[in-house]
Amino acid sequence: MSLTEIRPAPPGQPKHAPPPRAKFWLYRFDTKTVPYLLIAPFFLLFAIFGLFPIVFNAIVALRNWRLDEPDERGWAGFENFSRLLTDEDFWNALGNTFGIFVLSTIPQLLIALIIANLLNRKLRGTTWWRVGILLPYVTPVAASTLVFAMFFARDYGLANWFLSLVGFGNENPIDWRAAKWSSWIAIATMVNWKWIGYNALLYLSAMQSIPKDVYEASAVDGAGPWRQLWQITVPMIQPVILFTVVLSTIGGLQLFNEPMLFDENPASASGGSDGQFQTIAQLIYKVGWKDLNLGYAAAMSWALFLIILIVAAVNALATRRLGGDK
Repeated sequence: MSLTEIRPAPPGQPKHAPPPRAKFWLYRFDTKTVPYLLIAPFFLLFAIFGLFPIVFNAIVALRNWRLDEPDERGWAGFENFSRLLTDEDFWNALGNTFGIFVLSTIPQLLIALIIANLLNRKLRGTTWWRVGILLPYVTPVAASTLVFAMFFARDYGLANWFLSLVGFGNENPIDWRAAKWSSWIAIATMVNWKWIGYNALLYLSAMQSIPKDVYEASAVDGAGPWRQLWQITVPMIQPVILFTVVLSTIGGLQLFNEPMLFDENPASASGGSDGQFQTIAQLIYKVGWKDLNLGYAAAMSWALFLIILIVAAVNALATRRLGGDK
């Protein structure tokens, strides 16, 4: 509603004619300035808490910035970035991050797609099933990770007990934190448990927008449920699949909470005794707040940002190609 009262226009005059000249400045303020004032708080908060940290972080990445040596700060140029190329800890963390990412993201999205397809059918207690698969997502990550840490315990963990039922690891129980492959599987299981239900509900909401006539016509042509899923459902919900692929890429490459809490000594942020499951996010935290080298940690964060952009773009392109888009 305008701040000024616009009287009904005389016959032959446009209905939304501007007010008299004496109130033109108020009318102009109301229509030209007020909209910008209403949206200004968002841009102001974004500039303070979003844009400024990004710019400041970029400046820090180009400087020697150590909290324990404040007198030795100076311009470093791209020295921090070139150091990444020969840093064994960085490449180890990068390998761990991609390993856990592959073990979590691919099974996570496939299982979510299958669950969504099952929930899209006529089932008893549909609401309870849908609420149930979302419970892991609303569970605090600290609580769920601590439970999984006990689940994958070496001596009294349920994981080793289940494996012993099939005759595996009876004499030598698996130390899930000791090796790369075992720790990757354990952490990927935590990630999958939390996010499968969330992605399944996204797929389910997209599936419900597909006309039932399409499935009925395909059934007449002899298409079974499995063929309908991959040749009808998946292509028609491709935008949502693309969204989940990009979202999972960003979250998977920024993984921090699960490996941090899975460690027996989380305060060290070392990702195990030999860094066997240390992710890049953990390494950034360790370098910045344990080693107090903020300049190098900022360079790592920018490297991670670029890696996420590249991987997300590749995944998005591959998803479009698999869906049939050119």
